Amino acid sequence: MEVFSDYLAGIDDPDHRNRMDEVLKWVAEKFPSLEPQFKWNTPMYTDHGTFIIGISMAKQHISIAPEEVTMVKFADDIKKAGYTFTKGLFRIRWKDEVNYELLEKMISFNIEDKAHYTKFWRE
Repeated sequence: MEVFSDYLAGIDDPDHRNRMDEVLKWVAEKFPSLEPQFKWNTPMYTDHGTFIIGISMAKQHISIAPEEVTMVKFADDIKKAGYTFTKGLFRIRWKDEVNYELLEKMISFNIEDKAHYTKFWRE
């Protein structure tokens, strides 16, 4: 997880830094075949060169960006979890619990759905 060390070190609030580290480590441990990368100032995970999920932070929340197709597929689950969202990401406020079951379903879906995909982003 050294690829994210500078990013994490730049997070001033220790609680936010620890939370981001926890989420990034969870993805790496749950999906060891994914490659951690840092692009566009965003920690992300890829599979065979294609984007799977991006996880970044903002002042009030963690942003989870799995691509719009995945957001549409899991829109009801995101709402049930109580997260706010846009067409490309959902937000986990610092005070909210991380719904790891939802994250696992989204990441698994992207890995399977993009198994034979050759580009970075979906078109």
